This record gives sequence, structure tokens and C-alpha cells, in this order.
Amino acid sequence: MAPGSAAGRVAALAALLADETRAAMCLALLDGRAWTAGELARHARVAASTASEHLNRLVAGGVLAEERQGRHRYVRLAGSGAARLVEELAARAAPGGERPVGLSAVRAGSRLARGRTCYDHLAGRIGVALTDAMAERGLLDRDGDLAPTAEGRAWFAAQGLDLTPPGRRPVARACLDWTERRPHLAGHAGALLCRHSLDQGWCRRPGTDRAVEITPEGERRLGDLLGIAADAWPTR
Repeated sequence: MAPGSAAGRVAALAALLADETRAAMCLALLDGRAWTAGELARHARVAASTASEHLNRLVAGGVLAEERQGRHRYVRLAGSGAARLVEELAARAAPGGERPVGLSAVRAGSRLARGRTCYDHLAGRIGVALTDAMAERGLLDRDGDLAPTAEGRAWFAAQGLDLTPPGRRPVARACLDWTERRPHLAGHAGALLCRHSLDQGWCRRPGTDRAVEITPEGERRLGDLLGIAADAWPTR
């Protein structure tokens, strides 16, 4: 098979993500932030030299992008396309028969299931609850890959959010949630909603991982805006 052929490129990309250490690094980077090589080495539980080799392959393969500040090397997912690839692989691979082992792992899994960032949009029960509420109010078209309706565009504009996407990114798309097995809002609209919710203090990060939680202010404001009852938000 010619390495420059379409089949060869697909095989090379699949090989990049077929390694468990590289997969763990890519999943960690779904929090949308840039990580140092050292942080990813500790997360994946490998030596710094081993992490560097894996990161070099992921950068060369176009899955990650890097930048350097002084002696620190930062890496992030190369863009929304790379994030979508990792998201969809995670959705197809989980949840399966494996369960977290140990109390800390169970608690971490529970936090991520309640709410998390999936690259730059909201996922978990919080993300699905928001998506369902917006669809039920006619703001998103379930039959059109969650595209904002005319009412939805007006709703985003009322929040001061511009739905014109940068570059070729779609305005909106349905992303299959890997814990809920139902779609949440992704694309430019999903990123705007996530960033706005964090900026306004409607959601917050309780720790350093991808987990997010709804705040009392978020319960009130999003309840008013989208008609979500206070007891509908995930709390455990």
C-alpha cells in the first residue's frame, strides 16, 4: 500500500491513536487547554522521555499542535477536527464493561458524567440537559444536526453571541455524548454556549480536570432562559 494513498493515510492516523499512552494524552487534551509535556507524562504515567516521543509522533501526524514558551513545551489538540475525531472514538469505545477501580476513580468518573468540557463545548448530563431544553423550545433543530433555528439565532444574539463561525467550522453539530449516549451541542454554537456559561459564572470547573458543574446562579439564569426546572440539573 502506497504511504501517500488515502488508505495509507487512514492507516497511519489509526496507528497514531492505537497506542494507549497516546490515546490517554489525547483524551486529557479534550479539556480544550494546552498542557505541558511534563503534565501529560504524569497523567499518562510514563517517563518524560517516553512522553516526548509519543508527543513528537502526534504532532508530526497533525493530531496535536505545539508551542514553546521559554523551556516549556505546550501541546494542544490541533483544532476542532482533531477534537471531533477523539470525541467520536471515545463515544464509540465507551461505556463498556470496564468500571473505574478505587474510590477516587469512581468519584472522578461520576464528576465527568455529571458535566465536563468536551474540547470546547459542554458534555455529560449538563450538556445534554441544555441541548434538550434548547431543542424543546425550538431553538435547535433535532432533524438538522442541531442547527440553530431562526428563534435560536435570535436567542444567541440576545445573549450577545455571534454565530458566525471562524474558518470552516460548522455553526452547530450533534456530538454523541459518550456517557449519556445521546447528542449534545457542539460546533461553534456549542463552543459559544460553553464559554459564555463559564464567563458568566453559570458553570464552573471544580478542579483541574475536565469536570464542570452548574452553579446556583446558573440554575437560576439558565432556568429562566430555557425553562429548566431547578431539580432537573444533575447533582450526583
